[in-house]
Amino acid sequence: MIRLRGLTDKTLKSYCTYIRAFLQFMEFELQKEPSDADYEDLRHFIQWIQSARGLADRTVNVAISQLRFFHMYVLHKPWDPTQLPLRKFNTYLPYVPSQDEVMAFISSIPDLKVKAMVSLLYGSGLRIGEVCALRYEDIERRNMRVHISHSKSRSDRYAILSKSSLDILTQYWFDYGKPRGFLFPKQSGEDRPIDTFYLSRHIHQHEEKLGWPRRITCHTFRHAFGTHLYENGVDLLEIKELMGHKSLTSTVIYIHTAATSSKRALSPLDRMGGPDNV
Repeated sequence: MIRLRGLTDKTLKSYCTYIRAFLQFMEFELQKEPSDADYEDLRHFIQWIQSARGLADRTVNVAISQLRFFHMYVLHKPWDPTQLPLRKFNTYLPYVPSQDEVMAFISSIPDLKVKAMVSLLYGSGLRIGEVCALRYEDIERRNMRVHISHSKSRSDRYAILSKSSLDILTQYWFDYGKPRGFLFPKQSGEDRPIDTFYLSRHIHQHEEKLGWPRRITCHTFRHAFGTHLYENGVDLLEIKELMGHKSLTSTVIYIHTAATSSKRALSPLDRMGGPDNV
């Protein structure tokens, strides 16, 4: 059913996580067929899996969504969201390093492949999966742009290509055998893209080498790209298009993470001259 809906293999793998746990729970804990589960059983499962795995509320919502899919599209049973409501959860602003910190991080990376990949994360605002899936022909040097095919929003787009990224990428390309298929092929030599955990591991290792707290992930550089564009005066709508967001709601977060956003407004207390003048 997942494939019939045209969802990705990554979605298939994700959905199997909690649906498989649900099937095992029904078999071994309740000794019931999945089709015989009522909402009380479903609530029991959610409480059980949250306790057993220490799931956050946001992750519990993922499990509930997967149960909903299973009941509607596999068991063909109606779904009442009032019987198993989604959890409310706290939202947090992502960590965003300053422009100087980003440059210090990238410039000190000794491995040229890692340096080229991180420069694309930040210089073009790409997702880690998009960087790993890049092919040689996706780098349009003449137009200084990067072609992103089948992105998270299921649509192609163009991202900007930084001149600094292109310089690093060109050096990498010559030093690493001039790859003509995937730009960052799997290390085993197969015609497959490199695994995402390769870059994640190297980023954390470089953080440790610099003596920095472990706060940076691959997605940190994408957040930094959007935040720093906003700090430099780029319009939110343009940032939305460059990052491939479906909704402006996803882009608005960079108003809050930008260091300049709080400096533009003057407190009304200061405008009146302070408490001594009130």
